[in-house]
Amino acid sequence: MRIRRVVTTRAGGASTGEFDSFNLGDRVGDDPAAVAANRKRLATELGLTKIAWMEQVHGRTVTVVDGTEETPAEATDALVTATPGVAVAVLVADCVPVLLGDAEAGVVAAVHAGRVGARVGVLPATLDAMRQAGADLARVEVLLGPAICGQDYEVPADMARDVERHLPGSATKTRKGTPGLDLRAGLWQQLADAGVGKIGVDPRCTFEDKSLFSYRRDGTTGRIAALTWTEAE
Repeated sequence: MRIRRVVTTRAGGASTGEFDSFNLGDRVGDDPAAVAANRKRLATELGLTKIAWMEQVHGRTVTVVDGTEETPAEATDALVTATPGVAVAVLVADCVPVLLGDAEAGVVAAVHAGRVGARVGVLPATLDAMRQAGADLARVEVLLGPAICGQDYEVPADMARDVERHLPGSATKTRKGTPGLDLRAGLWQQLADAGVGKIGVDPRCTFEDKSLFSYRRDGTTGRIAALTWTEAE
C-alpha cells in the first residue's frame, strides 16, 4: 500500500470573516454551509469518497473506523483505520496534528495532540491501537504537522514543569525568555522512545504563519486539517 498525507492551509475556501477562507472546523462558529462546501471541495480535490472526522475533546481516546460511520467519532482525539481509501482527519489551529502510517500493514492514524492530550498520552494510546490493528512500530512513519512553536507558546512555569514531567523534552523558553512548551519536541522524543524510527516534522509555526489558522494569535478562527489514508500502488 501507499500512504498519502495532506495538510491544508486557510486559502481557497468559501468561509468569510475570521474564518477566511478554507475553514474545515464545524464547531468554531462558522456558517455550516460554508464548512460543508469546504469539506466537499477537500474530498473532491483529493479524490476521496470518505473522510472520517472526530469530535475532538483534548483527551486520549482512540477510535478505530472503517468508513461505514455516518457521523464524526464522539469524544475522540485519534482515529485509526486499516481500510484502504478511508482518510482519517484531524483539525487544528495550534495543537499538533500527528499523522502515522505503516504502509506494509495498511494501517494509518490521525491524532489531535494539544497540550492536554499530549500530556495524558494520546500518542502512546494511538500507537497501541495501531499495533492491535496489525502495525509494526519499527515500520511506522510519522509526520508532526504545523503547530504553534515553542518560541511563541508561553505558559505558566508550573504548567511547563507539569507537562515536562509527563512529556519529557517539551519544556522550553519563549523568544521573550519566559517558560514555554514545544509540544512537537516532546512528541518526537516520545515516538523515538517508543521505537518509531522515521519521524518527520513540518517546521511551520501556526502562530507566525498567516497562511494557517491560530487560536492563540486570533482567538475566533478556523481550523486546518491534516489527513492520511492508504491506496493501492
